[in-house]
Amino acid sequence: MQYGGVVATKIDDWAIFKELEDLGYDSAWAPDSQMIWSDCYATLALAAANTSRIRLGTGVAIAGTRLAPVTAHSIASINKLAPGRTFLGIGTGHTAMRIMGQKPVGPTAFREYLRVVRGLLDGQEVDYTLNGETWPIRFQDRELECVNLDDRVPIYVGANGPKALAATGAYGDGRVSAGTEPTRVMQNNMERVRRGAEAAGRVLPKDFHNSVLTYACVLKAGESLESDRVIEETGAPIVSSLHFWYELMLQRGNDGFIQDDIRAEWEDYKAYVDGMPLERRHQTLHEGHCAFLPEQERRFITPNMIRATLGLVGEPDEIKEQIAEMAKAGVKEVLLLPPVKCARENFRDFAEVVHQRNR
Repeated sequence: MQYGGVVATKIDDWAIFKELEDLGYDSAWAPDSQMIWSDCYATLALAAANTSRIRLGTGVAIAGTRLAPVTAHSIASINKLAPGRTFLGIGTGHTAMRIMGQKPVGPTAFREYLRVVRGLLDGQEVDYTLNGETWPIRFQDRELECVNLDDRVPIYVGANGPKALAATGAYGDGRVSAGTEPTRVMQNNMERVRRGAEAAGRVLPKDFHNSVLTYACVLKAGESLESDRVIEETGAPIVSSLHFWYELMLQRGNDGFIQDDIRAEWEDYKAYVDGMPLERRHQTLHEGHCAFLPEQERRFITPNMIRATLGLVGEPDEIKEQIAEMAKAGVKEVLLLPPVKCARENFRDFAEVVHQRNR
C-alpha cells in the first residue's frame, strides 16, 4: 500500500510537503478551490523545488475554473521542476464550483476536457473548441524546454457518476474515490471504468492507480470516539461528507442513500442547512471545507458518523486491518486529508504507528 497526504494549499506553508517526504509518504496533493485555498500550482512549484522523491500533484484540479489547455500547461510546468514525479488529479468541482453558486462541470464537457488535457500532455496536436470555434492546438516551440512532456504525467480522475467513470476509463491513469464509498460500490465503479476503457478501444493498464481519499485518527490507549481530540481530527472531513450528501440529495431529489444508523444526525443537519439564508447558503454550507470544524457543526460529529464515513479511526491494529481490506478491494494508495490545525500531528501519528511499520 502507498500513502499520500492531501494538504491545505497555503503558499507560505509549502514546507509541509517536505515534511511529508521526510515522514516517508509516497505522494502529496494540493487541493484546488479558488475561493478557499492558495493557488495549487504556485504552491506545487515551491514544493517541487524543495523536495526530491515524493510524488506531487493536484488533489484535485477543477475543470470548471480553468481552460483545458491552461491545466495541461500548468501541470506540464510543474513536471519541468519535478520530472517523473508529477501527476494531475482532476475533478468536476463539487466544492470549488458550488461555493461560487455554480454547478460542477457536466459529464460530457468533462470527458472532452480530459481528452484535450491527455492529448496535449502526450505531445499531440488536438482539436480544441472554445466559444463555438474549433482549431488544432499543440504545445509549440518545445525546443525552448519551458514545459516537460517527455516524462509522462498520469491523470487521476475524481469520478463518481457513470459517464465520468466511463471517461476515466477512456483517458485516466487512475481514479480517486471517496473514503465513504463502500467496497461493493467501489468495485462496481471500477467495473464501469473498465467498460469505459473497452468502449474507447483501450485496455486498462495493470498499474491503474486506484486511490481513496479519507481521513485518519490513531486512538490512544483507552481513548473514545467522543474525545475532544478525536472530534477535532475527524470533524472537518466528516462535515465535508455531509456537505456533499446534501448537494447529492438536491441533485437526486431524495436522500434514500443515507444509512439508517445516522438518520438522526442527518435530519438534524438538513434542518440546520435549511435554516441558512438562501442567498448565502452556497457559501455557508461549505464553511471550513476539509480545513476546520465550525463550532456550530460540532454536534454532528458522533461515533455513528465516524463509522458511517469509513474513516481510518481506531487503534493501530484496527487501522491496519481496515487498510488490508482496502488492499484486497484493489486500492493502491490511501490519501489522508486532516484538518489544518492538527495536520502535522495527524500525519506524524499515522506515519509512526501505521504506514512506517506496515511496509
